[in-house]
Amino acid sequence: MSDSVEENGNKEPETEPGPDPEPETETDPRKLLETTAACQEDEDLATIVTAEEYLMHKDVVLLEYEKQMFLDTVHADGLLVCAKGLSYERVLINILKAYSDAGNLVLVINSSDWEEQYFKSKMEAKYVHEVANMATERERVYLEGGLQFISTRILVVDLLKQRIPIELISGIIVLRAHTIIESCQEAFALRLYRQKNKTGFVKAFSSSPEAFTIGYSHVERTMRNLFVKNLYIWPRFHATVRGSLQPWQAQTIELHVPLSPSMTSIQTHILDIMNFLVREIKRINRTVDLEAVTVENCVTKKFHKILQAQLDCIWHQLNSQTKLIVADLKILRSLMISTMYHDSVSAYALMKRYRSTEYALSNSGWTLLDAAEQIFKLSRQRVFNGQQEFEPEPCPKWQALTDLLTQDIPGDMKRCKRTVQPKVLILCQDARTCYQLKMYLTQGGARFLLQQALHHEVPVGKLSDKYAKESQANKINPPPTKATKSEAAVATSSQPPAGLDELAQLLSDAEASAESQRFEESYMLTMTQPAEREKQQPQQQLKTDPDVSIFETIPELEEFDVTAALELVSHQPYICLQTFKTEREGSMALEHMLEQLQPHYVIMYNTNITAIRQLEVFEARRRLPAVERLKVYFLIHARTVEEQAYLTSLRREKAAFELIIDTKSKMVIPEYQDGKTDEAFVLYKNYDDELSREDNAKSRQAGGQKATDAASKQTPKIIVDMREFRSDLPCLIHKRGLEVLPLTITIGDYILTPEICVERKSISDLIGSLNSGRLYNQCVQMQRHYAKPILLIEFDQNKPFHLQGKFMLSQQTSSANADIVQKLQLLTLHFPRLRLIWSPSPYATAQLFEELKLGKPEPDPVQAAALGSEEPTAGEQLHFNSSIYDFLLRLPGIHTRNIHGLLRKGVSLRQLLLRSQAELGDLLQSQESGKLLYDILHVAHLPEKDEVAGSTALLAAGKQFGAGSHNRFRKAAAEARRGRR
Repeated sequence: MSDSVEENGNKEPETEPGPDPEPETETDPRKLLETTAACQEDEDLATIVTAEEYLMHKDVVLLEYEKQMFLDTVHADGLLVCAKGLSYERVLINILKAYSDAGNLVLVINSSDWEEQYFKSKMEAKYVHEVANMATERERVYLEGGLQFISTRILVVDLLKQRIPIELISGIIVLRAHTIIESCQEAFALRLYRQKNKTGFVKAFSSSPEAFTIGYSHVERTMRNLFVKNLYIWPRFHATVRGSLQPWQAQTIELHVPLSPSMTSIQTHILDIMNFLVREIKRINRTVDLEAVTVENCVTKKFHKILQAQLDCIWHQLNSQTKLIVADLKILRSLMISTMYHDSVSAYALMKRYRSTEYALSNSGWTLLDAAEQIFKLSRQRVFNGQQEFEPEPCPKWQALTDLLTQDIPGDMKRCKRTVQPKVLILCQDARTCYQLKMYLTQGGARFLLQQALHHEVPVGKLSDKYAKESQANKINPPPTKATKSEAAVATSSQPPAGLDELAQLLSDAEASAESQRFEESYMLTMTQPAEREKQQPQQQLKTDPDVSIFETIPELEEFDVTAALELVSHQPYICLQTFKTEREGSMALEHMLEQLQPHYVIMYNTNITAIRQLEVFEARRRLPAVERLKVYFLIHARTVEEQAYLTSLRREKAAFELIIDTKSKMVIPEYQDGKTDEAFVLYKNYDDELSREDNAKSRQAGGQKATDAASKQTPKIIVDMREFRSDLPCLIHKRGLEVLPLTITIGDYILTPEICVERKSISDLIGSLNSGRLYNQCVQMQRHYAKPILLIEFDQNKPFHLQGKFMLSQQTSSANADIVQKLQLLTLHFPRLRLIWSPSPYATAQLFEELKLGKPEPDPVQAAALGSEEPTAGEQLHFNSSIYDFLLRLPGIHTRNIHGLLRKGVSLRQLLLRSQAELGDLLQSQESGKLLYDILHVAHLPEKDEVAGSTALLAAGKQFGAGSHNRFRKAAAEARRGRR
């Protein structure tokens, strides 16, 4: 049995499944039993250690601040918020290892895919159990204990269905705790857990302090949803963190690379236009709070998301000019980023898109400003010279990077007298920049820019003499173009993965158009002429042809393996191009690369707070002498948007931590907030008070006798379809004290009573269902089986409660869907019993469901499930003709309750005509219904005069009726002819 950590009742050895004891011998069973129990107890006591003793194990390698994090979170439940790059991952790994035991069941929720894979790889396989697809299999796995990385939707359903032994759960660990809101599935699972388990732990982790500054009292609400009372704050300026990292600082060299004159002018003009648009939007909307709209935020923040969250609720009230300005600010931001980080040809191709007549007619007017004309002019001058010859301007950082690789690093190796070949790690912001540097180092800048021109369909025309020479030099020794990759290729048109840094988000916004290029997140290069580096002369600005013969890619491997790659080039310098984050490993990709590569030099081609701190932590773990430590080079454009974005992100994180620290000092936390006492009334709503008020009202009529029976005091129940657990509504229903019964039903989404069935639709789902006809079929099913079918149309709580008007049709529909209201009117005409309910938010829906259930009988789960399985639905095979079904339903005596029996036993319409009235009554389970059906099939009904005239006209038009025609038409036509004579 592995080590475990002492905590309040976390370990329950008596629940551990084990083999049956062997049959007792006849010698002395009582003595043998006592001896076995004593040995087992001694063994358990020998393996139990305190948290402090656990940290003293030789295999536990943690920095000082990480040890303190571990002790804090182990001794008491709480929410831990740390700065980006300080990585609570190692702390969490040791917590998981401490609880890795068959006697513990620990659940990890809200983890991303890469986090789950990372933590699983660090654990012993026998304690990590995969989530099974079958419910019975999951029940067995839960009883085996160990660690479970489980999706919250599955966990909530298993908790509600009591498939998981809630009392035996040792604890729940919540990752990315800043995303936990009141209505999310994670909060729902924690509430169900705390209702029945008062001894298990809840430990939450987050590395996004800025997220806790959004909204009112976000920290207190998150802690209340997590059922924790302690808040642990670990900023970079924490004394323990500084004490752990300061003695092992890496050598840092900051290289300020100046922008070219044309780039500086473009940056200035774009900022001028942004400043003008910001003043314009504030002038037009004087009554709207637009504090977040500043020129600084337009470039450095996730500006579009923040502005959207601020303006969503009043978007329909803004005029068209304001909406155009918001869109144009986003476009200008993409132009700024493209100018700063992309090559000159790609930036010019992006600028050309906004020089078209179509865009000029649809923007806010910024393209007509003098500054805009200068932007377009300067962008062209970066690609074509004065004679309109193709001579693109290289990126300013390219030459600085070449100098580092060919002069500075070799010179430093000489001074340090290192005999091993250097290993250099170049860190980039995104996959596009990574690809750009790989192509530049292997092919040269001139050839790469020409390829970009062809790719973006920029007319090259005539090459300048200088550029033509470089291109010819590049063609002499064309290098291989393969590269080893660590990730699946990422198309530029794809959306950035969740959690990427702000600048990556901005860069991705600038690449919204579909492109055919595919970028990797890692490349491995080497130098083919290490001995000749000393003889090379300092290279000029565009003289990149020597680089072509120096750098080349390592032949592609089947899998990305740094160790194997190093063996291939053990006698040559090794260069690795890597993004700060990858889609597969997230921010842990850099840490993994550092451990594998053990580089001597790191070049920060772009700046990133998380990456810088990861380098600090990496050096603190190695504890090397100052001479052998990393040397980090920063390539940065001083006094530009790039530097300002870095400083702003630092300032925002510091301000966020100061706000959290201030909040903690003033926060009032109730004693019952952890949910471990009976006073936790926040868990459920007490219905006894309402029932007692009803009793008092009835006592006046019944002489003080209690009229309520035991059945009326039970908790109200609502049957919820399994697919609905993707939404917030089941969580909010449970929070109001109603019992949620998860069930797979094919008719409706929520069954409130035996008569009330609700089909819930969001606005987008409503439009899609109306257009596809699916909603019509759903309404047919509900009306057949329920007396009160309801269509619930639920709006987003963060958007206006309006269906008609410009907002909804422009935001969530297209011009082809402009007749949504007309379709709804047709739906209500076709289904008279169908009721429409308009709900502004899931909170209002939960309250409405509670009110609709007051005094009503509870739904029957067995009957609700049977209704869906008795008859065919869209996903099942049809057992009868739907046109016959609709025809029979229109005949007297046939209704939804007896039509299924008639269809199963009636055989055919011809057979119905041959049956007697008594037999039809038996089929329909009512003699009255049988008489009505018999009469309509057999008794002749004389038509009115207009019917007689109509039948005569039909006979005159042609022999439409043969011998099998109905007798009443023939008799009526003959009488009409005799009357005319």
